[in-house]
Amino acid sequence: MGSRGNGVVGSSNGAVDKGVDFANYFCTYAFLYHQKEMLCDRVRMDAYFNSIFQNKNHFQGKTVLDVGTGSGILAIWSAQAGARKVYAVEATKMSEHARSLVKANNLQDIVEVLEGSMEDVVLPEKVDVIISEWMGYFLLRESMFDSVICARDRWLKPTGVMYPSHARMWVAPIRSGLVDQKKNDYDGAMDDWYGFLDDTKNSYGVDMSILTTPFAEEQEKYYMQTSLWSNLHPNQLIGTAAIVKEIDCLTATVNDIREVKSTFSSTISMEQTRFCGLAGWFDVHFRGRIEDPAQQEIELTTAPNTNNGTHWGQQVFLLHPPVHVDQGSNLDISFSMIRSKENHRLMEVDFDVKISQTSGKILPSIKKKFYIE
Repeated sequence: MGSRGNGVVGSSNGAVDKGVDFANYFCTYAFLYHQKEMLCDRVRMDAYFNSIFQNKNHFQGKTVLDVGTGSGILAIWSAQAGARKVYAVEATKMSEHARSLVKANNLQDIVEVLEGSMEDVVLPEKVDVIISEWMGYFLLRESMFDSVICARDRWLKPTGVMYPSHARMWVAPIRSGLVDQKKNDYDGAMDDWYGFLDDTKNSYGVDMSILTTPFAEEQEKYYMQTSLWSNLHPNQLIGTAAIVKEIDCLTATVNDIREVKSTFSSTISMEQTRFCGLAGWFDVHFRGRIEDPAQQEIELTTAPNTNNGTHWGQQVFLLHPPVHVDQGSNLDISFSMIRSKENHRLMEVDFDVKISQTSGKILPSIKKKFYIE
């Protein structure tokens, strides 16, 4: 439960340099402070704990592969639930901490920690269960599911089960004061730039105004087009939520998740409010498989919640300027998400929103590109 990915070697552009990928991505997961952040997420921990211990039928006497074991917690729980053998694969030096934790809990005869990328590791046998906490922001950021698919195709028995077994991505319209704050931040950055231009010209005799357009584009991307992490309150949702992607972890391919496209509608459910943007989140389910279902199905959701949020929160895509909408207004939305060409673990999102007001008036469509960094 930790290292999100294990040396992914494929991307939308072909091969990925493993050294660069490690420096950009894996290295973070080698630190205990980062593992602690995830281990303190009670929603996350409870879902995995309950999915294992309320479905011991999937673990007792079975072989388990934990992809991206991190601290080793999922491997330890699998062993405690009765697994005969657990292979815990970890790409970073966190494997050393996992190994010591396994030994401290007297499970070294059952849990074998293997350091290396999932694409390179060789196991001595096929497994009954693949368990992994592979989910990134808005589910697919970090592209770790690629490694889980690789593990499944190489090492899962034909009768095996995936933990989690299913995943869904959701989008809903929201209201948020952040839309005003980010616009103010952008305006402040531009004001500061114009002051800098004057100062440079007056003090040093160089006119740098030719750089104003690229600077403005850079700042707009940072303040207005980069999605934000947020823990929204449910009353910030102003319309119906829609599922934009469903994934069966037993059958999904990398091509299925390389590009996500969806068209959906949402009806505004709040009286006279501001449509400030869209929020994306996910849930995963532990259902086993049709031929071998879970005794107790468990859900892990990152939806806006009045109680404990998760460390994933929601990804917020702000639309400026916000639009005033009435209850009953309809949003027709086209959504697409692809991997960034510069870094396959980051995402680029496009929204095209058409608003039909209750009066029958159709507003000009809003087209916006965002970056999940």
